[in-house]
Amino acid sequence: MKDKSDNKSRKFRFNTMQIIALGFLGIILLGAFLLWMPFCNQSPIEFQDALFTAATAVCVTGLVTIIPAAQFTAAGKIILLLLIQVGGLGVIACTIAFFMLVRRRITLKERIMIQEAYGLDTLSGMVQFIIRILKGTFFAEGIGALLYSLYFVPKYGALKGIGYSIFHSVSAFCNAGIDILGNESFIGVSGLPLMGITTMLLIVCGGLGFTVWYDISRNTKEVLGKDVPRRRIFSRLSLQTKIVLTMTGFLLLVGFAGFFLLEYHNPETFGNMSMGQKILAAGFQSVTTRTAGFAGVPQSELTAGSKLLGCILMFIGGSPGGTAGGVKTTTIALILLTCIAAVRGHKDTECFGRKIDPAVIRSGLTIVVVTFMFWLCGVTAITVLEPGVDFLDIMYEVTSAMATVGLTADLTPSLCRASQAVLMVLMYVGRIGPLTMALVFAGRANKSTRLRDLPEKRIMIG
Repeated sequence: MKDKSDNKSRKFRFNTMQIIALGFLGIILLGAFLLWMPFCNQSPIEFQDALFTAATAVCVTGLVTIIPAAQFTAAGKIILLLLIQVGGLGVIACTIAFFMLVRRRITLKERIMIQEAYGLDTLSGMVQFIIRILKGTFFAEGIGALLYSLYFVPKYGALKGIGYSIFHSVSAFCNAGIDILGNESFIGVSGLPLMGITTMLLIVCGGLGFTVWYDISRNTKEVLGKDVPRRRIFSRLSLQTKIVLTMTGFLLLVGFAGFFLLEYHNPETFGNMSMGQKILAAGFQSVTTRTAGFAGVPQSELTAGSKLLGCILMFIGGSPGGTAGGVKTTTIALILLTCIAAVRGHKDTECFGRKIDPAVIRSGLTIVVVTFMFWLCGVTAITVLEPGVDFLDIMYEVTSAMATVGLTADLTPSLCRASQAVLMVLMYVGRIGPLTMALVFAGRANKSTRLRDLPEKRIMIG
């Protein structure tokens, strides 16, 4: 009886992965077909450009082969916005939201899919969890649109200004990095405190993860509603939330300091700015490399050191359960903690007074290695296809695609179709891969397999 139950469980996980992967693929193909239609375009567009744009929107990346502001009509921009929103929320959340909209009952199977997709520990409250995601997303995007409108409405008028505000708020919160401002992205507006700070806040909020929001919100309400010292808010948070907040703060500070120092005298980026502008630009660059993709300065003009730093930050990405890509902050944190434990001679990996399950650490190592292998294949393929292109620029572009960031060294539009196809595959893998790998390697090991007591051996390493 137990074997049958375990087999069903394994089969169900596989079907869950298929639903997620095929769901994203289906939305990309549908979006490409719609964006290819004449009513969406100011001038004829090739299907591969429409496919690339749909892929970059659904995978919330931001790399483009065309200029969305000039290419698409109002209808095309609305479709692009919907693709970004669906890509940011995810297939599971959007499907459940649709079921709730038509008042269809959410089955146990669908509740289990929600649990596995978001790595939750319990089946209770799954529908409420999706509702909280939707409410939190629309609330954050609404606040962002309101702040953006203070700039866009006076500049473009009421109707167009509101449309621009909504589009860029959704794009920033979903960490998509797609804009409809023209060829220069946010280069012309990121230096304005209102626009720069609003964009950074939206990016960070979207990249923290839905489960982190809920944990912070729940504990804050409990502390404020009871006679509990406010200094205990952090200590009451879950271990994941603590790791996410600590790693996010650390990486943002490292990115800020690195870009500020590396670009301080670069006349093509920060060199001619005032001190206040340099601080804002460094902060914006640090935040946007966390899988957002809005360019505050020309990325092709960055120093070699900044591009390398950007590759590292992009590869790490945001946090799990949100709109960001990359191998995730928690993954890197656990690997670093494991290395520290090994150096100190400790058997267990510990964090904030808790022991980490070895199965979770193996999952993290697997995700990093598999992601790196895809990245390496992508770099190799484009290096072969584009022999005259600077290798660091190829690394930057491939990392941006793999981590679903969207920052570009002005390379993507000039690549051959085969190289653009490689980037599309990397964007899809970057959006789907870590999630499907988490479903396979989430520490839910099948205890009925390989129960043999094998002899233990040691091998030389290092």
